Amino acid sequence: MENKENGDVLDPKQSQVKYTGWKAMPYVIGNEAFEKLGTIGTLSNLLVYLTTIYHFKSVSAALILNVFSGTTNLAPVLGAFICDTYLGRFTILGIASIASLIGMTILTLTAGIKNFHPRQCTQGQPCESAVLSQLAILFSGFTFLVIGAGGIRPCNLAFGADQFDPKTESGKRGINSFFNWYYFTFTIAVMISSTVIIYIQSEISWTLGLAIPAVLMFTSVCFFFMGSRIYVKVRPEGSPFTSVAQVLVASFKKRKLVVPFDPSSLFNPPHKSLLNSKLPHSDQFRFFDKAAIIISTDEIKANGTSSNPWKLCTLQQVEEVKCIARIIPVWSTGIIYYTAVVQQSTYVVYQAMQSDRHFFGKNFEIPAASFSVFTMFAVTIWIPIYDRLIIPCFRRITSQEGGITLLQRMGVGLILGITAMLVSGLVEQMRRSHTSIDHALPRTSNGYIISSMSSFWLIPQLVILGLSEAFNAIGQIEFYYKQFPENMRSVAGSLFFLSMALSNYLSGFIILMVHRMTGKGNGENWLSGDLNRGKLDYFYFLIAVLGVVNFMVFIVCAKWYRYKGFEDVQSEVELKDEKNHGSVV
Repeated sequence: MENKENGDVLDPKQSQVKYTGWKAMPYVIGNEAFEKLGTIGTLSNLLVYLTTIYHFKSVSAALILNVFSGTTNLAPVLGAFICDTYLGRFTILGIASIASLIGMTILTLTAGIKNFHPRQCTQGQPCESAVLSQLAILFSGFTFLVIGAGGIRPCNLAFGADQFDPKTESGKRGINSFFNWYYFTFTIAVMISSTVIIYIQSEISWTLGLAIPAVLMFTSVCFFFMGSRIYVKVRPEGSPFTSVAQVLVASFKKRKLVVPFDPSSLFNPPHKSLLNSKLPHSDQFRFFDKAAIIISTDEIKANGTSSNPWKLCTLQQVEEVKCIARIIPVWSTGIIYYTAVVQQSTYVVYQAMQSDRHFFGKNFEIPAASFSVFTMFAVTIWIPIYDRLIIPCFRRITSQEGGITLLQRMGVGLILGITAMLVSGLVEQMRRSHTSIDHALPRTSNGYIISSMSSFWLIPQLVILGLSEAFNAIGQIEFYYKQFPENMRSVAGSLFFLSMALSNYLSGFIILMVHRMTGKGNGENWLSGDLNRGKLDYFYFLIAVLGVVNFMVFIVCAKWYRYKGFEDVQSEVELKDEKNHGSVV
């Protein structure tokens, strides 16, 4: 074990590790909170920045932002691979945090230094376009932000959970609470960024509005390195993907063999890894068991290891691949689920724009884009209540360390997501019923009639969506962390962001298909620019129907799923008893 000044390092050669648990949380959560305040404060208003400061056309700005957002959601997959294979979470988090700080600093300079962006538009003349050198500086900032996202997103959650001992009851409860508080800080950061920082950027100064997130990111970096002396730092054991590939190749080479009835005849040498837990044999995906079938004694060395791991794999390797194979169907249900969540940042804004947004009479009007705050507010209120009150009550009833199982928690989130879409459709019908061309109602800048319905009727659907995320999103994150093999936890963290990226693409595809298939002839498109002429409620109901189908698939997957480490233990005991005594005791 390394000296305490350098932190405890968990590797295969160690016998014990001193877990610091909640002592490390001020640094971990402080780093997380300030990092999210910085990155979200920078990214949330980029579309406006590109159109107002760099004079991009709206289509070009949207395209750049979509490519940038998609890349930042896909980069964690590569970052997770590098982390779990070569660098480890502490090292890659340090590098990624510094990269994010550099990216934010560059963006601040593009606003603060006049030569780094086009000159301000002159009335009556076309706006000046950005030159190549200005674009190079801008995109270099984006590149550093992508590098930062690729390292931070898959690793920061797993790194925080690494500080707790997963083998003790207090450690397990600490991990459960950490997942809740992690998402709590995330929602707080979104709320502040969506209000205060965006207001400063748009109404006061872009330079100040971008400098504040950069300073917050600098604070995040300081918090991270201040705790380096007490962190538990998990060292990678080599590429986990190599082990997966070996099982796939070996099982394919032995595809014509018959899997033995007795799993004790499979290659199962003593388990030496201190990072990955020993997994019992399971009867699912029995095809992969063929990778552990011993054909001849020549396949095993004198020291008990495989002479060629591409031909003979251990039963532990096989079970780790089965863990991944079991997770994929459950993970896929999260893609369709998030198509409902995506709507809060798109069509909910349009609903707000064509509703009465006045607050305190006619003195103040709530910005349409700020309504997403109600979703975050619901999560912020709910998580402490759930973590401190509801979970302990359910724990006493169910004896589950999390109150309910992870799959049950995700299922509740799916149901709430469907409910939110149904409520959204009903509210849209009510909004449209309060619109009449006979009334002297105000209009938007595009000339669309604004309904007399108060925009506060949108709050219930946003609150339900927030509660849905509190159940499903946090459940997903915790599920991937606990059910993936321990040496692939950074990859597990990247799965959540990958599902979000695919949800955005799927939502765009659904919108495109609805545009093409509705409104033919003289009819109005469901998603007409003027919601009063469209059928947005039908679109919400369509997503709800997809959610119902998705929930049915999830139920099948959940019933079929077996949690890691608890599969077939009883059946193996019975098998041994039958072999020894001739009957099952």
